[in-house]
Amino acid sequence: MAIPKKGSRLITVDGATYRWRIRRRPTYCQGNSWGPLTFAVEAAERPGRVLLVSLPCSRPDAWSGERAMAVRPALVAETVRTALKRGWEPQQAGSALVLDLDEAELTDLMNGQPPSYEVPFMRR
Repeated sequence: MAIPKKGSRLITVDGATYRWRIRRRPTYCQGNSWGPLTFAVEAAERPGRVLLVSLPCSRPDAWSGERAMAVRPALVAETVRTALKRGWEPQQAGSALVLDLDEAELTDLMNGQPPSYEVPFMRR
């Protein structure tokens, strides 16, 4: 499975270039806040095994107004480093590696800062 180039962003982590993307539209489950916010990462040069990251919050465009957060490049970079430490080999062929992050792991990835959640209907 490859990530479409359209709508994806490039990021360089420790000298290697990766492509990452969040779905353009939520799935039905994500829209109802039944499913988590997810994004996919793959090697940009020689795509192989995809990394699927699941965060412990809803998408910002969820219909029900659950807590949500923005995915920033710094979080993606730390997630890639964590996946590489856990054995992700992005150039090797194979099924996707799923990385489910919980609140504690997310806080660790963000340098000890707890994630800043927002409720979409409370935006100004």
